[in-house]
Amino acid sequence: MVFTYDTEMALSTAAALVNTGSQDPDPLADDAGLTRFLAQERFSGSRTHTPPELEAVLRLRAELTELWTAGEEDLVDGINRLLFTASALPQLVRHDGWDWHLHCTPPEAELADRMATEAAMALADVVRAGELARLRTCAAPDCSNAVVDLSRNRSRRYCDTGNCGNRQHVRAYRRRLASSAQVLGE
Repeated sequence: MVFTYDTEMALSTAAALVNTGSQDPDPLADDAGLTRFLAQERFSGSRTHTPPELEAVLRLRAELTELWTAGEEDLVDGINRLLFTASALPQLVRHDGWDWHLHCTPPEAELADRMATEAAMALADVVRAGELARLRTCAAPDCSNAVVDLSRNRSRRYCDTGNCGNRQHVRAYRRRLASSAQVLGE
């Protein structure tokens, strides 16, 4: 394991949040969509289910999207800004079947602040470990989704949201077939 389990989960959730911005229709277009996203990501804590809550999460998505491909200095500035804005105070907690992990805000804190601090703490671990190369965008030419490469050999190239990897492998296979057919036909 490269990172602790809670860091890996927070990175995956941050990438999933970033990737909702490229989906059409936007899965976070309304409160019901946000509720589905949070359930899928097993994100707990209080909710207001109000338009300002959704708007704050959408602002966070835009900020994380910018940070995803930022250089180290800009990423660190963004991490520090997220933690400062949320008044983060790290604490060890255990709940809902999860073993000990860090929470940086109380469960009743604003949803966007809780999401921001989890993402910021996970990104801080990436910076501290010197593993920025694990944050990338999908290698498919028609996709720019966020990718967290948690593989041991740093070989992950494609996102989770579509079938980018499958499409690229099929394209390569078809090119090889066409190339070998062309050689045989000569």
